[in-house]
Amino acid sequence: AQGEGGGQILRTGLALAVLAGRPVEFVNIRARRPKPGLRPQHLAAVRAAAAVCGAEVRGAEPGASKVYFAPGPVRPGSYRVDVGTAGSALLVLQTVLLPLACAPGPSRLEITGGTHVPWSPCFHYVDRVYRPVLAGMGFRFRIELRRWGWVPAGGGRVTCDITPPAARRPFAGGDGEAPVRVAGVSASSRLPPHVRERQARAAREALERRGVEARVETLEGPADSPGSLVFLWASGGGRWGGATALGARGKPAERVGAEAAAAMLDFLDSGADVDPHLADQLLLPAAAVPEPSRFTVARVTRHLATHAQVLRETGVAGIGWRSVPGGLVAVEIEPKIGKKLERYD
Repeated sequence: AQGEGGGQILRTGLALAVLAGRPVEFVNIRARRPKPGLRPQHLAAVRAAAAVCGAEVRGAEPGASKVYFAPGPVRPGSYRVDVGTAGSALLVLQTVLLPLACAPGPSRLEITGGTHVPWSPCFHYVDRVYRPVLAGMGFRFRIELRRWGWVPAGGGRVTCDITPPAARRPFAGGDGEAPVRVAGVSASSRLPPHVRERQARAAREALERRGVEARVETLEGPADSPGSLVFLWASGGGRWGGATALGARGKPAERVGAEAAAAMLDFLDSGADVDPHLADQLLLPAAAVPEPSRFTVARVTRHLATHAQVLRETGVAGIGWRSVPGGLVAVEIEPKIGKKLERYD
């Protein structure tokens, strides 16, 4: 029931338990949510975490508010997980990705569920922003989108091939040696082609009015239900960010493109190293490397504060932030568990 109050404490706690080989008990799970307790995507994360380490699990049932999880050693291999709904397949992936990326052998994951759904990183965010950032830190994986999964049907399918890490390195943004580049995709499923074309045009025009050039590719994705999105990403000069806008019934395609462009321009204008969503997703990988990581972000979100609280209270990392010129926040991660993971190297 602490912090942002959703599934983040559960997912982070599961990943930490597997990495550190320590049991964990969760109580008051999602206690303040309209539908408290474990939902299908949270159960899928528990199942996936248990599978990769042969964990003893008690209490993992729909709606449960208390779960006990005692991990065994990480076991590289092939795993399949079905969320069973449009719940995010990518959040399930992120729960077990780091433990498997630190394991002594390669692994393959296949996860079925939502791939482009609200309140979670979409497939393209993980592939175009999160993956290259982690690759620079030594964590190596490749993901492939086999089928798109929108609300409400889900049914998307993602495969992920993970290899043991190279030398693990800290993240440090803001080198300023290369220009920031912006690119994007405008995609739709089971909708007329003009929808994704209008989305792409609106995004490009909004960016061009501010002097930002971007190539926005149009895609049609196989899926069980209709859906659309525009996803834009920025990279270069030590800066990484993504902006997502999802279509909806009655929402003009032009509005979808404009929303994504506005979010990308906000990131570019901020001057931050990483976008606010990447900031909280970076904390656990940064805790798993031997040396401190540093980056700037425009603001501290509830997810970032919650993630930091879990890492601090479990003794995994020292995390602090301070205001710096330009209205930014500088985040610093002093790893503790990262210096104890030699058994994975």
